[in-house]
Amino acid sequence: MKRKTLLFLVLALITGLIGFTGLSFSGIEVVRVMFLIFADLVIVSLMAKLFFPDKPKVKYQPVKSE
Repeated sequence: MKRKTLLFLVLALITGLIGFTGLSFSGIEVVRVMFLIFADLVIVSLMAKLFFPDKPKVKYQPVKSE
């Protein structure tokens, strides 16, 4: 997995725990919005890993020069 995927996953878990466990303070809505943003970034990062793998599937062949 990419490092950013793991980072977004951890951030989404932390903000989800803070935002949806029943705590109430003045910035709770901001934390909930941050959870949605980080959860979306996890999904986008996983889809990018699926569609754009690190190693190309094309094998390069040397060109013969005369």
